[in-house]
Amino acid sequence: MALRVAVIYGGRSGEHEISLRSAESILSALDPVKYEVQRILIDKDGRWNPRAISPDPGANPGIDVVFPVLHGTFGEDGTVQGLLEMAGLPYVGAGVLASAVSMDKDVLKRLLAERGIPIVEFEVVSRGGPGIERACSRFGFPMFVKPANLGSSVGISKVKTCEELKAAVELAAEFDRKVLVERAIVGREFECSVLGNDDPVAAGPCEILPSREFYDYEDKYILDAARTVLPAPVSEEQAEEIRRLAVEAYRTAGCEGMARVDFLMESATGRVYVNEINTIPGFTSISMYPKMWEAAGLSFSALLDRLIELALERHRAREATRFCR
Repeated sequence: MALRVAVIYGGRSGEHEISLRSAESILSALDPVKYEVQRILIDKDGRWNPRAISPDPGANPGIDVVFPVLHGTFGEDGTVQGLLEMAGLPYVGAGVLASAVSMDKDVLKRLLAERGIPIVEFEVVSRGGPGIERACSRFGFPMFVKPANLGSSVGISKVKTCEELKAAVELAAEFDRKVLVERAIVGREFECSVLGNDDPVAAGPCEILPSREFYDYEDKYILDAARTVLPAPVSEEQAEEIRRLAVEAYRTAGCEGMARVDFLMESATGRVYVNEINTIPGFTSISMYPKMWEAAGLSFSALLDRLIELALERHRAREATRFCR
């Protein structure tokens, strides 16, 4: 009997269109012999079509496992994961805490720093609050300004003056109440795919070669001008260090199922920094998460099979847990 998989996609975030593209790639690669697929689209206003999932445990007999393909807020941040936990449904990817932690760049960086994992120095500026002057005095230009909770480089700016910094903070604050200001790293960008629950493993990293000043939304999804190099042209020792840090960051955040860990390598020092963790990485035709696994010998369809297996494995472990005396 085919496993009944509900694919949830779309959503209210600024990454709605990217979610649609990721979902179509996944839907076309799921083996119809193995899976009976149900589409659940969330529109930009947050309406579900169809209204297929109830938060009541046992009230979703037509679904065996859920595959959330929701990038950004209201999907990758623990909100949908909380609904699925209440419903008692197995689902692909990180749980509530790891999703929320990984989405909040401020909280994630503080956790990584506590574990001794290298991160880029940063300041947090609240919407309409102080902090800009402190960042201006602490870091030399250029700097990066980012919403704390968003992905696909939405709302990110590279700034070179205090006036540009103020405008960039205003832009980022349109997308989140909390804004990060970071020292800019002059160097190279890498991504590394991680897969697994209790014993995660990392694929070989790839290098991102932006066509613009940095790898922004247009470069990723519109211009089609950025290049990727897989495997990344680094030494064996450097590749192993990126893989090691990817797994350490994954474990620190409590991730399960999958994540893509992004890195910066400073040219002047050769030091590698963890930049962020994406718990629902892209699955579009240009997305590197599945491509890195394909280079490691795991095809797209086999990767989807494994992610669904990991979701069911975690659910079985959770069912063995007592929640009352």
